[in-house]
Amino acid sequence: MTEEITLMKGNEAIAHAAIRYGVDGYFGYPITPQSEIIETLMDEAPWKTTGMVVLQAESEVAAINMVYGGAACGKYSMTSSSSPGISLKQEGISYLAGAELPCLLVNVQRGGPGLGTIQPSQSDYFQTVKGGGHGDYRLITLAPNSVQEMADFVALGFDLAFKYRNPAMILTDGVIGQMMEKVKLPQQRPLRTEAQIREQCPWATLGKTGNRGPNIITSLELNAEKMEENNIRFQNKYKIIEQEEVIYEEIQCDDADYLLVAFGSSARICQKTVDLARAEGIKVGLLRPITLWPFPTTILKEYADKVKGMLTVELNAGQMVEDVRLAVNGKVPVEHYGRLGGIVPTPDEVLVALKEKIIN
Repeated sequence: MTEEITLMKGNEAIAHAAIRYGVDGYFGYPITPQSEIIETLMDEAPWKTTGMVVLQAESEVAAINMVYGGAACGKYSMTSSSSPGISLKQEGISYLAGAELPCLLVNVQRGGPGLGTIQPSQSDYFQTVKGGGHGDYRLITLAPNSVQEMADFVALGFDLAFKYRNPAMILTDGVIGQMMEKVKLPQQRPLRTEAQIREQCPWATLGKTGNRGPNIITSLELNAEKMEENNIRFQNKYKIIEQEEVIYEEIQCDDADYLLVAFGSSARICQKTVDLARAEGIKVGLLRPITLWPFPTTILKEYADKVKGMLTVELNAGQMVEDVRLAVNGKVPVEHYGRLGGIVPTPDEVLVALKEKIIN
């Protein structure tokens, strides 16, 4: 498959990018608004071309444990779901983090709590970046705001996951998953040989060769001292990720008096808000976190010395706003504006909120 430009949904872009990356196994279960991912994979039938396994598991719990099995063999393994389905996968996600297994998870968020609505939301921020499962672990978290980034972040997510032996999450929502845009799909990557997998993943359970001891994949350690050593190693790894892998976008921030902070679909809305505000003579900029974890704390600290106030815009009751407040440490006012239940605000509504909560 060659590089091509085509029109497709964000969910479809995830599926096509996974095939072209050379993903070995996708294990999922349908749920709105992400079902097009597995539907597209079934339509494309990559098992005939790349050997990719595409399997609808009997449940979300089964799917995440299949990802665990594939990842333990050093395979490119992934799953996708939407909010309630991701909740069911949390125990398995914690196991993956504890066993230091690289994989890619996709959450196309919908409103909650509970079954909630099938409309878009960003209310799984806490669940994702604070650890929805048990234990002290982190997920590398990418937040796309376009169909192109949905495709691009498949490769980025897998690359970071294998670089650090850590699960990665693409945290998106029903707006980006369902919208259609032009997207440039990557060329088909060469498929890895077993020798290449063994070289890339010397820890994988692919059968014992040579004089090495057995590879054991587990998150269980009954010796408390060794378990503490494991956790300290995890925390040291997370510190390196925080130092090396923060990604964000700055839009008209150089001369900004006020800063909007938003990710994903909310950031798309805020881009128009910035234009509307500047047309009225209000100098507003937008800082878009692309990695939600690691979070762009340092750059927000810097802007706290430059702007008069910040407004986070999220499709939730106020979640990322807590991390922004921690970053600025009280130097400037930080307020939140969001809609709930699947309602997406307009750029004009965001501008009104900015004037009411920060400027006036």
